[in-house]
Amino acid sequence: MAILDLIQLPDERPDEIVRRVPESGSGEFKLGSQLVVRENQTAVFFRDGKALDVFGPGRHTISTNNIPLLTGLIGLPFGGNSPFTAEVYFVAMREFTDMKWGTPQPLVFRDKDFGMIRLRAFGTYSMKVGDPQVFVTQIVGSRGAYSTGAIDEYLKSVVINEFNDLLGDSKASLLDLPGMTRDLADTARNSLGDDFNRLGLQLTSFQITAITPPDEVQKIIDERSGMAAVGDMSAYMQFKTAQAIGDAANNPGGAGDVAATGAGLGAGVAIGQAMAQSMSAAMQPKSAQAQPAVETITCPNCHATVVAGSKFCPNCGKQIQPATITCPKCGHENAEGAKFCVNCGAALTTP
Repeated sequence: MAILDLIQLPDERPDEIVRRVPESGSGEFKLGSQLVVRENQTAVFFRDGKALDVFGPGRHTISTNNIPLLTGLIGLPFGGNSPFTAEVYFVAMREFTDMKWGTPQPLVFRDKDFGMIRLRAFGTYSMKVGDPQVFVTQIVGSRGAYSTGAIDEYLKSVVINEFNDLLGDSKASLLDLPGMTRDLADTARNSLGDDFNRLGLQLTSFQITAITPPDEVQKIIDERSGMAAVGDMSAYMQFKTAQAIGDAANNPGGAGDVAATGAGLGAGVAIGQAMAQSMSAAMQPKSAQAQPAVETITCPNCHATVVAGSKFCPNCGKQIQPATITCPKCGHENAEGAKFCVNCGAALTTP
């Protein structure tokens, strides 16, 4: 096994969080070997499964001064050049963005408007390693390399579990959720902080892309909003009926196809009934259409109904309008039995 005088990791894959040098087994090092750590990297020195020290960016010389624990782990029979086996884990400290999360199964949500419904949620988050030594010890273990894909499913389950509890505590309506995504995302980020820190990770951002109901619930919402937009349902149904007749006239073969199915037959009957009702009034002759009501009066003698303005009852022949006496002097019509004209005072009867 060759002695590694220069330990470094010049190239990293985009999704790589940790890579060990060497990737399999342990490497041969000696005091005086050079360790090069680049920007956005941290190196964790391990021997016999124990973390000895953590190195930040720069060039470091392996010695008992910067790794004091080596003094008790290796002998110095060759004047400080004694080789020893160890591993170095290079940890990427950059931020890993566009990590995706989503509900594999719909979440059950108690909605104040729709009752119990199922919801799906999707979003993204960003993270980075907060404590390299904890992350390597608890998560990476003895793996030669560790990428975001290796921990992605586990982090998704942590996010979804917390988000499910958060959504249940919100007690909001599905219709209110779109306006609450920012507040929900901020709350979720704060709640998930401890779960990520326990793994040596830091949750830097959390976003909710969408919260969507299943297709059947979305259909009901669309129908409800459509009814509100229509307003006058009667006028809308008349329009749809006329439109259906126009479509049937332009597609004669469609009538047979529609009648071939029970649903189509029911729709055809409903349309026919609606059309019969909406067109019957327009097709009636004018004589059959409603006419203005005729004013009537009651005969004071036989109590028959008589057209207002009649002078004699057509049932009993009695006079309906009282007789009048014309004044011979001024021509004014006076009530029957009057002796003097109410207009000029002239005598109406002969003494």
